[in-house]
This record gives sequence, structure tokens and C-alpha cells, in this order.
Amino acid sequence: MYPFKIGVIPESFRVERFASLEKAASIGAQGVQVYATHDDFCAENLTKEQKAAFLSKLDSLGIVVSALCGDFGKGFMNPESNKIYVERSKRVLDLALEFGTDIVTTHIGTVPSDPTSDTYKIMQEACGELAAYADSLNAHFAVETGPEKAVVLKGFLDSLGSTGVAVNLDPANLTMCVGDDAVQAVYTLKDYIVHTHAKDGVMVTDGSAPWLELPLGKGGVDWPNYLKALNDIGYKGFLTIERECGDDPEADIRMAADFLRGLIK
Repeated sequence: MYPFKIGVIPESFRVERFASLEKAASIGAQGVQVYATHDDFCAENLTKEQKAAFLSKLDSLGIVVSALCGDFGKGFMNPESNKIYVERSKRVLDLALEFGTDIVTTHIGTVPSDPTSDTYKIMQEACGELAAYADSLNAHFAVETGPEKAVVLKGFLDSLGSTGVAVNLDPANLTMCVGDDAVQAVYTLKDYIVHTHAKDGVMVTDGSAPWLELPLGKGGVDWPNYLKALNDIGYKGFLTIERECGDDPEADIRMAADFLRGLIK
């Protein structure tokens, strides 16, 4: 039996927040990864009462926060916007600690393959500041994989000299977006993985779409060997189900949870 825990992004259910938490509990999820950048659930604006109500709801359902999503949709490739979004990201990490997790996931933009490029240096500066802040709190900003191959991301993370900026490994994004081997990516990024997504899909080569997300087990991710790889590197955290499309996301999420439980056992 593998030591992984099953989580879910409650927004994937596409219902009201507390109702989505109830659905998460109903599928047997042990944790939830919640967006903390939305207008109605923004880290900077939540009141004490709202935070208390959220934590009370989680406690009543017996689930925890696996991570917060601190993705503002901007990345860290622009020095002017970085001034805003680095600080806002820090506030999400502060909230994460209040909610009992030390992980905030985000997209940082596409890491250039050329480490001497201006964009690379801009991203290094922003992520270096985030890493230092996370280190000061014994926490992590976890970069979601996908825009670049795992070896390029590893080189960038190595250049920061810290695990304050770490990895949220999404095997589907690697498979769909850059045609990378998600199993090998686990070994490549082993020193940085603090959270993972459970999502599946395939790369589209006929030009009809950038990629195609599919229900778990129906895409190109080699799940048995992917989970074996995570176990090999000593990962014991969450497999957090994310479903970003489909006509019946709840059915797909329930199937995904059952699929994962079967493999874990």
C-alpha cells in the first residue's frame, strides 16, 4: 500500500464553496486545495469571521487544506507586475499557514531554456524573493509543472539554492503540454516535490486543440509507474484531483478517487 493521501480541488465541482467541500468529503477526500485569489476568497480580504467559518466547515467534515492555490494568472516574467504579485503571493502563504498548510501552488510562467536570457534573470529575481520568504517560514511556493520540461525547471530551481520555491507536480500538464515523461519527471524533480495533482490527458498533434484533458486513467499518464516513482523518492503527500473540463465533473472526480484508491492499495 502506498502512503499517499487523496485530495481534490473543490472548485473542480463547479458549485458553491461550502457545497464543494461537502462533495469533497463525500468522495472520501482527505484534503482540499483551495484557490485563495478569487474575489470572494482572496487572501488579502478575508475577515476573521470568514476564516473561522471556513475552518469550522473543514473541521466538521474531517478534511484538511492540502495547499492553497496562489495563482494570479500573471506569472513572474514581468518586472513591473512582479512588484505587485510577489507581495500578493506572500499574503497567500501567510493565509496558508493560518489554514494549517505550508504549501502555496502557483504558475511562475514559462522558464526559458536559455539561463542567460533577460526573462530567466527576471524570474530568478522574483522567485528568489519568494523562496527567501518561504524559507523564513519553513514553507513552500510550489511551481506547477507543464510549461517547460522537467529538466529545464530543475535547472531553474537549482539556481535558486533553496527549496522555498518547490514543485507541485502535475503529470498531465507535462504529458499534454510539452510531451514530457511524467514518470521520469518525478526522479528529475525529486528534491523539490511537495504537492501533486492527479489529472490526465494527451498531447494533440493534429492542430485541433493545444491539448486534451481526459478523465483519470484515460490519458497518457502511466499511473502505476508514476505512483511507484513517487513512492521511490519517499513522497507521502497528496494526490490532489483536478478536473478542469467535462460535462459531469463530479462523476469524473468520483471515478478518479476510486481509480487512485485502487492503485494505492
